[in-house]
Amino acid sequence: MSCTTLIFKLRRIQKRPIKSIYFTDHINNVVNMVNDEGGEASPTAKLGGYDFYRSTLGSPRYVVAPMVDQSELAWRMLCRRYGAHLCYTPMYHANLFATDPKYRKDALQTCAGDRPLVIQFCGNDAQQILDAALAAQDHCDAVDINLGCPQAIAKRGHYGSFLQDEWELLTEIVSTLHKKLSIPVTCKIRIFEDRAKTIRYAQMLEAAGCQLLTVHGRTREQKGPLTGVADWSYIKEVRQHIKIPMFANGNILGLEDVHRCLEETGVDGVMSAEGNLHNPAIFQGLAPPVWHMAKEYLEFVDLYPCPSSYIRGHLFKLFHHIMNIRQNSELRETLATANQLVQFNDVVQRVKAKYEPYHKGELPYEPEEMDATVGAEKLPLAPWLCQPYIRASPESHRQKIAEKEREAEDPNRAKRQFFDKDGNEISRKRMKKLRRRQRRPNKTDAQIQMRHERRLEYCTECANPQGSKCEFRLCRVCCRERCYSSDRDCPGHGILIKSRRAKAKRFEENSKHEENQDSGVGAENPDSNQTTVDTSTQDML
Repeated sequence: MSCTTLIFKLRRIQKRPIKSIYFTDHINNVVNMVNDEGGEASPTAKLGGYDFYRSTLGSPRYVVAPMVDQSELAWRMLCRRYGAHLCYTPMYHANLFATDPKYRKDALQTCAGDRPLVIQFCGNDAQQILDAALAAQDHCDAVDINLGCPQAIAKRGHYGSFLQDEWELLTEIVSTLHKKLSIPVTCKIRIFEDRAKTIRYAQMLEAAGCQLLTVHGRTREQKGPLTGVADWSYIKEVRQHIKIPMFANGNILGLEDVHRCLEETGVDGVMSAEGNLHNPAIFQGLAPPVWHMAKEYLEFVDLYPCPSSYIRGHLFKLFHHIMNIRQNSELRETLATANQLVQFNDVVQRVKAKYEPYHKGELPYEPEEMDATVGAEKLPLAPWLCQPYIRASPESHRQKIAEKEREAEDPNRAKRQFFDKDGNEISRKRMKKLRRRQRRPNKTDAQIQMRHERRLEYCTECANPQGSKCEFRLCRVCCRERCYSSDRDCPGHGILIKSRRAKAKRFEENSKHEENQDSGVGAENPDSNQTTVDTSTQDML
């Protein structure tokens, strides 16, 4: 079968209505055959640049970022309800997506209303990313390459922002996908400290075939407590030097930030990640009660199931401010241990029952005490309303570290003292335990004391504690002696005297059997050896 025939067959299959949201084996086989024969997508069959941005994506301005374990189908559908124009899937590992059917099936969860959609992959091998993209291209409008992840796992896996210095490899990856996919390839990057290098970086990706570029205005080192503020001036300069559509990412806490970013940078759209997680209605400029958003999200989860860890993570983000209130410690513990939809709904109902009277003005609200381990936080809105989480500045973090270092070096420093509720001095370790206990008020002192008591049973032959899994109720030393003398095994202690003796015996028997076979071969034809010797002797004579 020719390559042209295969491509035509693939296109006919793609035009058929697909009832399932997952690929059929037949489509996968055809894709693999096209790839094996070196076929390339027809350049006239797909749009690029601003034609792709306008016709395929619909000129999106409000974009939901790719977020690992967070931008799943249920969350994407909630965000679309509240004004998101374009959504990205979570980042998927290209190699796993291409080779593991279960991983691919779980990842390719979508529906008719989940468009336009971009699927993001990470990887460092052009062929692996191509294989993954070929398996996904019928379920999305574009494939995005993650070149911005700054986390330690990206460093270990050698992907994300840790590829930003390998321009030859990135050129190969982007150009390969651009030539062989039937949909456009896009990229998401972080900036360099060097402005000129950042511009050259973006131009290189554009020249390789990138059709839409998202620029996060932070460097690779800006993460965790050092996240800081994104620099939109870098994004503005990149915008002035490339011709493809462009999204901006960073510092988006509300709708006013979206409009300000569009105006200051000149980009075509704005992508939101953390701001969206704390308020999925961010693109409509609303601040609804958290229980409204949580309830709608759980309704989508009921339609489009996802792991309980995803649900728990979303609810903790939505309830972030009220879960930091000391009086809600029991509620926080309940949410942390919930793993069923009915349990999550119960938490939402308890939050609503407590704060809805304050929201309606039926009861006056008095500010509640914040958890001491988190610190007081001045909120612009009531704690039960969706609002962004504002990180502490990197300068304050560095200042705290410097103060701790100075205190540690001061030989005359006063030792910090800790006291319990009765005024008795206690250790720092004990104080931490008391604080953890305060966050879990459902455990009584008796339960905690019973948990820490050691109830030991002793060896029947000596005064040492016996092994908890020992079959003979002995300590390890006595158990070893018992197994050695009586030819026994103890799996609980991992002492396998009997098994090792049996293994050694089998080995010895096999060795003897092999020796007997070798000696038998030599004894089968003794005359032949004698004849050879006689012939050799005659030749010498």
